Amino acid sequence: MLQKLKIFFWSIILVIVLLGTGAVYLLLSGNNQPVATFVVKNGQGVNEISKNLYDQKLIKNKFVFETWLWLLKSENRVVAGIHDLPADVSIFQLTRNLMRLPSNTQASILIPEGYDRNMIAKVLDKNGLSGQDFLSATEDKKDWQEKYSFLSDAPKNATLEGYLFPDTYFTDRYTTVDDFIKKTLSNFDKKLTAELRAEIKRQNKSIYEVLILASIIEREVPDDHDKKMIADIFIKRMRDGMRLESDATINFITGKGVTQPTYADLELDSPYNTYRNDGLPPGPIANPGIASIEAALYPTSNNYYFFLTTKEGEVIYGRNYEEHLQNKAKHLD
Repeated sequence: MLQKLKIFFWSIILVIVLLGTGAVYLLLSGNNQPVATFVVKNGQGVNEISKNLYDQKLIKNKFVFETWLWLLKSENRVVAGIHDLPADVSIFQLTRNLMRLPSNTQASILIPEGYDRNMIAKVLDKNGLSGQDFLSATEDKKDWQEKYSFLSDAPKNATLEGYLFPDTYFTDRYTTVDDFIKKTLSNFDKKLTAELRAEIKRQNKSIYEVLILASIIEREVPDDHDKKMIADIFIKRMRDGMRLESDATINFITGKGVTQPTYADLELDSPYNTYRNDGLPPGPIANPGIASIEAALYPTSNNYYFFLTTKEGEVIYGRNYEEHLQNKAKHLD
């Protein structure tokens, strides 16, 4: 009983505060905004929702909106999705709209780090978008480079492999394959900060070149520490005239995804076979996350030239070929 009285008391106090600050106007009148689309993402709390509403000028006071939800005991009743809010809506009506299931509900699509275009296409097929249309639309960069300048240093025949930034993307029934691609490219454009671009230029490299190395690093190991260690190994090997000999590039050719390719795999005739060809392969083998991109630019200096990954995922380093053979005999054979 005492607890209920306390809640009632504080509710009265809050209402008085709202009245005193002219909040009645905000609650009963609209905000003179045209019809607007407002997105509520899964897992968003009241504070984040109110901030987004305020940033879009859909409410005039975050405190009033949050307090109104609290008074209605509706903090957890806002429904995720894409809401079409009517013009000149009051906070009272806006709140009711946000608690209704929107006709245009939102879905989330997770693209993990290290997925290539074919893997992404399969994910899209499972989420209502055409994987085949996606592959066709990402087969050539020329249809996108006018809008996205970071594609300019890629070869003319380059695909969008490497640029389709891995993340969770929100879609709805109106989202097209092109819309989804734009989301990934815009995300890449945002994540590749001015600092990273300046570092790429300082190292006299191209974005495309960095993405190729980053994609190999991404597919080799998951741990951020190992990514930077392996980046240094690959850079040293190329500098000293050694081949990369990356198993990840072999898996890209075969599609097997094994920790130890067969000898027959290593002999495959492909420009992506880094056991047979010098330097980097002609293009990225996957879409790397930001940690792998940073590893390619900021490697951890070390004395190793070789490494292997056990079936348990542990990375074992070797300073020379003899030590590498010993590690293989101990951990893989």
